[in-house]
Amino acid sequence: MSYVVLARKWRPQRFEDLVGQEHVARTLENAIVAGRVAHAFLFTGVRGVGKTTSARILAKTLNCMGKPGGPPLAAPPTTPCLECPACLEIAAGSDVDVHEIDGASYNGVDEIRKLQDQLPYRPQRDRFKIVIVDEVHMLSSSAWNAFLKTLEEPPAHVKFVFATTEAHKIPITILSRVQRFDFRMIGAQAIRGRLRQVVDAEGIEATDAALGILAREAAGSMRDAMSLLDQVIAWGGQRLEALDVARVLGVASRQALHELARALVAGDAPRCLEIVQGLVVQGYDVVPVARHLLELLRDLVVSRVCPSPSELLDLSPDERAEVAALAAATDADDLVRLHQGFSQGFDEVARGAQPRAALEMLLVRLARRPALLPLDELVTRLAALERRLAGAGGGPREGGAPPAAGGGARGPGRAPPRASAAPPVAERAAPALEAARAPAAPPEAARAHAAPPEAARAHAAPPEAARAHAAPPEAARAHAAPPEPTPEALGASWRSIVAQVSAERPDLAAYLTHATPLELGPRRVRLAWPAAAPFASHATTPEARASLAGAAGRVLGGDGPAIEHELDSPRARGGATLSAQAEAERVERDRVARERALHHPRVLDAIRILGARVREVRIPES
Repeated sequence: MSYVVLARKWRPQRFEDLVGQEHVARTLENAIVAGRVAHAFLFTGVRGVGKTTSARILAKTLNCMGKPGGPPLAAPPTTPCLECPACLEIAAGSDVDVHEIDGASYNGVDEIRKLQDQLPYRPQRDRFKIVIVDEVHMLSSSAWNAFLKTLEEPPAHVKFVFATTEAHKIPITILSRVQRFDFRMIGAQAIRGRLRQVVDAEGIEATDAALGILAREAAGSMRDAMSLLDQVIAWGGQRLEALDVARVLGVASRQALHELARALVAGDAPRCLEIVQGLVVQGYDVVPVARHLLELLRDLVVSRVCPSPSELLDLSPDERAEVAALAAATDADDLVRLHQGFSQGFDEVARGAQPRAALEMLLVRLARRPALLPLDELVTRLAALERRLAGAGGGPREGGAPPAAGGGARGPGRAPPRASAAPPVAERAAPALEAARAPAAPPEAARAHAAPPEAARAHAAPPEAARAHAAPPEAARAHAAPPEPTPEALGASWRSIVAQVSAERPDLAAYLTHATPLELGPRRVRLAWPAAAPFASHATTPEARASLAGAAGRVLGGDGPAIEHELDSPRARGGATLSAQAEAERVERDRVARERALHHPRVLDAIRILGARVREVRIPES
């Protein structure tokens, strides 16, 4: 006799033999027990998951007459006996009452009419006349239209079973007349278990790693797994090893993939290139290698972030332990970054003109990735940089230069510190010292009125003389220093000056809103600018100084004060600028408007009556 391939030899004969399709088996069994078997079924799913096999099992179950020699069954059983003539002939495909036809070659209107002419007649021997149409999506539109009425109201003794891999091509009018069952892709663990049963029954020794490679390459199809098993048995004989199976199928072994993932995680780019070179020399295609490596990276992420990932990893126990050990040696964020980077570059490997070069460069780029830094460390670095730029790390040194970072000498390759644009402390303090010395009497007057020590001790000055030499209160008030303006008065004067500037030069007024006023007077106006202010250069030009002096003279009086700018000044306060105040006012207006909207009576009624919830509040730009 000719050899029967394993996919046919080990085809499931009962519902309990179906692997990975328990939802279909249970539903059909319950329908048979309850006597609620529909007149038409649609089995859909990818290739090799058991659609046609389930149709044959359903046909055997509905037409089973019981074991020979026993009493005939009045109703269909839940499990066929596999011994009666109906079960045997349906399994062999020779039952006259079960028609299994191909939709690709039986797709015309004439064929459908011939089939419809046979349906009214009772079955010759079986309980039901069953029509199994494989690849039913190949029927033409005319054939479907001719089938509509018969499919909706067939004779009581007729059952239809349609099988297809492309359910989206079935007309909606047909889908509404059938019961649809979606067959799932079979998991690798389930396929591995079924392959273990087959090889044990065939007397073949096979390692779990070898069967795992077959299960993964089957990609959810039991028929593909059986075909691959036939292929590797023909090459390896009575013993199957993982390396032999990988060599026959042209896929990289799991050991090579784990070594490649280990080198990638460790950042060893030369080792990654060596492994790829070895795989290429052995004749492996780099595209499947890249695809399997991407799956392994996913397994590493799942194993690292999940406390018990056994249900999420479709791996054998040994391989699951190896993946967990590799994932535990690195950080979860780093593994996520590796998977994301590799998935983004996988398309270039799969579709590029030079897949090997693309894979090698992708591995080198990921292996040379910079180390991840904790967020708190980055925040600390930014804070230190802001302090250095603002000069908050210490007072300016002599000559106006800020202290070097770290308090020590500059290291090699470090840029010299930039000189501060603000004047030195002695120069900035000189006007204040002069103002403090101004009320004091001149030296000559002091010597003229000062009595000699002897005379002072001998004759005390009479009270009248003391009162005569005492300065009148009006003179004391005239020589006293003017009071410092309050921040509110300073801000009001500055707002008026900027408004005057805006009437002539709106652009300059916009620049000035980012400056902090330090002194506003008829003789001098001093402004402070923060470090690296982008608008300071536009406000310090001669034309800008002249415009600002004219506006200040009109507001403060006088012919126009001198304009002084302190660049990169530590005294520049962000909250004192007009732009910051305008932004704070806008935020406050938005907050008030949002609160008013949330507490509106209609909104509260909608929440109370309809059970609604506020998802977003939009404030108009105006």
